[in-house]
Amino acid sequence: MWEYPVKVGPAPGPQVQLSAARRKNLEFEPLSTTALILEDRPSNLPAKSVEEAMRHKQEYDEMVAGAKRRELKEAQKKKRQMKERFKQEDSIANAMVIWNNDVLPNWDCMRNTRRVRELWWQGLPPSVRGRVWSLAIGNELNITPELFEIFLSRAKERWKSFSETSSENETEDSGSLQVDRESSLDLIKLDISRTFPSLFIFQKGGPYHDLLHSVLGAYTCYRPDVGYVQGMSFIAAVLILNLEEADAFIAFANLLNKPCQMAFFRVDHDLMLKYFAAFEVFFEENLPRLFNHFQINNLTPDLYLIDWIFTLYSKSLPLDVACRVWDVFCRDGEECLFRTGLGILRLYQEVLLQMDFIHMAQFLTRLPDDMAADNLFSCITATQMLSSNRKWGQVFSALMKDGSKEIANHSPAPRS
Repeated sequence: MWEYPVKVGPAPGPQVQLSAARRKNLEFEPLSTTALILEDRPSNLPAKSVEEAMRHKQEYDEMVAGAKRRELKEAQKKKRQMKERFKQEDSIANAMVIWNNDVLPNWDCMRNTRRVRELWWQGLPPSVRGRVWSLAIGNELNITPELFEIFLSRAKERWKSFSETSSENETEDSGSLQVDRESSLDLIKLDISRTFPSLFIFQKGGPYHDLLHSVLGAYTCYRPDVGYVQGMSFIAAVLILNLEEADAFIAFANLLNKPCQMAFFRVDHDLMLKYFAAFEVFFEENLPRLFNHFQINNLTPDLYLIDWIFTLYSKSLPLDVACRVWDVFCRDGEECLFRTGLGILRLYQEVLLQMDFIHMAQFLTRLPDDMAADNLFSCITATQMLSSNRKWGQVFSALMKDGSKEIANHSPAPRS
């Protein structure tokens, strides 16, 4: 170890007394090198003058004061965050009581009341979210848990024999739509690994891997005319996080049977064009500057909307924000999906106005990870789904009846 010589000198003078006073007045033992400024120099260097020592003390005091100010500011920030958290928890607890005691037992007569719709807009408590989604989506297909088990068994049989029969099916049954669609069972394995990878729960070995595999496989056998389409795994995953396996399958099948989802997953170009045209009517109405900027740069809705709609925003938005969007989607239907898209464009309008085609396309296909639900929903609230006194449904219906001219003027064919 290094040994430093002991400084021997005359009796303590003003400088030594000042140093002692400095140390005596310290409120805490310094935990960093900040306090080294108060130390005397080694014996082989000239000693500090009284003026220099006083200046160093002043600098140290300023550093300590600055640190205290930062500490106080951070403490106040944490206090505000904690207060907000407690407020949110109280709000969720109160909402949960209302949903469990008042709304769910009287679902049919309560669901469309103003009180419930306002409560719904604020976000569903996680403990009731799955049940509300299930009720709101409905079961028009009359699927039972037993039917799910039948198609799940069929999917398992297909997986078991796929490696042995795939080559034969390709040569002997190449003209069969059912074989072609059900062969997409193998694609599920590839896509599951890319589903919410940051959560590490749907990948092989994760707690929800087999559940997701089962729901998607059963659906592929239930709807061989649709088969598995990339993006479905995100929708099924969100449902699995909120519902039991059979209930998730029932909600999944009924959700994908809705007109908008079926149009996109079956790649019905004509119908997709009508959705894009209706979207652009409200885009121009709400955000004319950005709409013109997109027009000038030839950025068409298919470049960003398809990915958003395919996964119901569950891939594009933070999961908690996506669940809030799902809450309102279950309340308002397909209009919510396009209103949310306009809300995103409104939220990032000023950023997008500074970008060219490539950067806008990249930005919209990879939205910021730090998007806050409150900010997005403020923009969604500010988006009016009204054009020439016509609501979304009326505009879309008009396009369905005679929309060829309007479609031609608004949107190109979806890019494959």
